[in-house]
Amino acid sequence: MPNRSFVVTAALLALILILLAVNRAGADFWKGSVDPAILATLDESDELDLIIRLRQQADLSGALNLTSKEAKGEFVYNALRSTAESSQSDLLAELTARNIEYHPFWIINAIQVRADTATLRDLAERADVDHIFANAPVALSPPSAEEMGADLNSGSGVEWNVQLIGAPELWALSVNGEGVVIGGQDTGYQWDHPALINQYRGWNGAVADHDYNWHDAIHTSNIRCDSDAAAPCDDHGHGTHTMGTMVGDDGGDNKIGVAPGARWIGCRNMNEGVGTPASYIECFQWFIAPTKIGGGDPDPSHAPDIVNNSWSCPISEGCLEPDILRQAVESVRAAGILTVQSAGNSGSGCATINTPAAIYDATFTVGASNASDQIASFSSRGPVLVDGSNRLKPDVVAPGVNIRSSYVGSVYTLLSGTSMAGPHVAGLAALLISANPDLAGDVDRLERAIAISAVPKTVAQDCGGYPGNQIPNAVFGRGRIDAVAAWRLVTGLRYFLPFFPLQVVSPAEMLGEVR
Repeated sequence: MPNRSFVVTAALLALILILLAVNRAGADFWKGSVDPAILATLDESDELDLIIRLRQQADLSGALNLTSKEAKGEFVYNALRSTAESSQSDLLAELTARNIEYHPFWIINAIQVRADTATLRDLAERADVDHIFANAPVALSPPSAEEMGADLNSGSGVEWNVQLIGAPELWALSVNGEGVVIGGQDTGYQWDHPALINQYRGWNGAVADHDYNWHDAIHTSNIRCDSDAAAPCDDHGHGTHTMGTMVGDDGGDNKIGVAPGARWIGCRNMNEGVGTPASYIECFQWFIAPTKIGGGDPDPSHAPDIVNNSWSCPISEGCLEPDILRQAVESVRAAGILTVQSAGNSGSGCATINTPAAIYDATFTVGASNASDQIASFSSRGPVLVDGSNRLKPDVVAPGVNIRSSYVGSVYTLLSGTSMAGPHVAGLAALLISANPDLAGDVDRLERAIAISAVPKTVAQDCGGYPGNQIPNAVFGRGRIDAVAAWRLVTGLRYFLPFFPLQVVSPAEMLGEVR
């Protein structure tokens, strides 16, 4: 019979070993809440730029039952702010006590912080923290840019790309985007460019007022723009070019924009072409409730109808987890704002639409076509595999090769890229809301109208189970946008349209019903 003291000793030893094992496992438990890329490069001396997403998130489902854009925006803004204010207070108090620099966001209930490795572990162990993302720099995915011709500053009327999609036919019917506001987040904007100044919401023809019309999410200076610039500034040129395609018209021969009657507002999200996930999130937040210069008095009644996003956030340059911007774009959509997103310039292979925010269901993703209605070689293709969804993208395509538009210095130039394609869709959306104001705030119907009415395009390339000879496909999506066909839909079947799901109704069938 074993000695009783030996049995007790053995039992205690076993218990100690179990507790040590549990403690060792617990020591690493915090890592489950941290971006794996942070852990892979962790150094005890690092000061880290982080985005801490809290566990508690706002319930925005109530916005689905609201019919007006104003009501949706107010509901979403209040729900997001209330959730953030009630759940962030304890964590903010700890950060303040530790003298840690931070910037809170309500759009995704998250806080950007700069912290060392020891603090990272302490934050990850908190029960109210859901996940910690890296906030690495993000480089603009550049268009395949080129200048063509000797004199790009001499316009000759309506640009070919604007004519191709049929926008002038709607202008002839006094449908030019009047009464609609387009937002853009990009490298900034030269607001007083001759093709843009009269469309800027902050300009009344004599005096500029940038409150609620401009926000700078870049908090460092460069040689072209001050930090937190108090007036619209473009330190790159890319943003000014995209805005020109949306609304540009100098009143003379430079008719470069799809919706010249619309007004525009803007947010700078990149510093000389380089942004971070936090700067993108900050601009998305501002669009839900624009503020005065300096960030005061947010007001969702000043929100735009549409936001154009001609940028990408690749894994190699900052968005290390596909999910990082998803909640932001879902919140913008819930507020009744259409989010147009360029597909990216990583074609021509399949599954090259692989970066936020083009990958999300909540965004309307746009590929690029050329003057012959063929797909641009650089245009990224679907489906989306990076998040495991196999989601069909792009949604549509638009002209994106050799697009002439406004540029910094009050000049004009040609650029190519899906960055140039997306603004055509934002402009078309403005035309449709102008034609049928009931579409304001109804993102589902607006997207459906643009997609169903697109000129169907097929291709020999099959991608991820989506045959190129079928509509939709993973190269063209539903096809190349058509302003006239879309206008016929929203004016002729404005109350019938929601009952036609995209999966079963072809553009030809839908337009046959309209005619």
